[in-house]
Amino acid sequence: MEFKDYYARLGVDKTATLEDIKRAYRKLARKYHPDVSKEPDAEAQFKEVAEAYEVLKDPERRAAYDNVGSQHGGHGEFHPPPDWNSGFEFTGAAGDEPDPGRSDFFEALFGQAAMGMRGARGHAPGGDHHAKVVIDLMDAYRGARRTIELQVPVRDPQGNLKLESRQLEVSIPKGVRDGQHLRLKGMGGPGHGAGDAGDLYLEIHFAPHKLFRVEGRDVHVDLPVAPWEAALGSSVTVPTPDGSVQLSIPAGSPSGRRLRLKGKGIPGSPAGDLYAVLSISLPPAPDEPSKAAYQALAGSFSGFNPRVAMQGIDV
Repeated sequence: MEFKDYYARLGVDKTATLEDIKRAYRKLARKYHPDVSKEPDAEAQFKEVAEAYEVLKDPERRAAYDNVGSQHGGHGEFHPPPDWNSGFEFTGAAGDEPDPGRSDFFEALFGQAAMGMRGARGHAPGGDHHAKVVIDLMDAYRGARRTIELQVPVRDPQGNLKLESRQLEVSIPKGVRDGQHLRLKGMGGPGHGAGDAGDLYLEIHFAPHKLFRVEGRDVHVDLPVAPWEAALGSSVTVPTPDGSVQLSIPAGSPSGRRLRLKGKGIPGSPAGDLYAVLSISLPPAPDEPSKAAYQALAGSFSGFNPRVAMQGIDV
């Protein structure tokens, strides 16, 4: 049986504080949780991370693990030394059935102790859950309530893992950002005995929108304008996620120019901005009168060369 280095699995030093361990676990749990991760081996990775955290977050288990690690050295074939757990609170505990989700290494050290320790203390906290939630961009502007359905791992009476559907009514706060994590306290895994329930972490993502692109709190929209609107200047109506507004187009605006609407991005402190990116849209010329209009325009600007900036450049 292989010795498992739980510190290396979480990417922390042996001197790591409990907060360091919690922070490392949450980062890895978000990365590998089956509801969120796209990694091909996410479920196996998640189980390893959860097992390491289960041991290192508990002072008694961590002390016992450090004790047996110092005796073994952490290399080569591992067998628990005699009386390795002497002096710890869970010594001699019985009644815990093997857990198919845990490694042989864990079972060898804590398989019988885990249930006994919970019984002796009367409680153990529940695990944190993670899920990804897709919302509309408008929800970030106004806030919303959404019913989400999660697949939650539970154990049947035989100890086998299975997934059950769980529906939650969730409040989406105004100003939430793409990629932000919302913590719902007490809505994770149930605790044991009198232990508190774990937390649920929701990773927020915006559904793709036909008009708008989001970068942080800033929102971008492509704004088509007629050639005369760009050349002469104009006032045009611009859609925003929070309603339409009027925007002044300065005379002589080129295609690609960004015009800022301050504070019209995603709400916050400070709020983001909305950028209208100009694109000059040409009228079609399907008939003789419209073609004649273009020919007259070409005659009026006979000296105009739109490719003058390309001249003299070696390619």
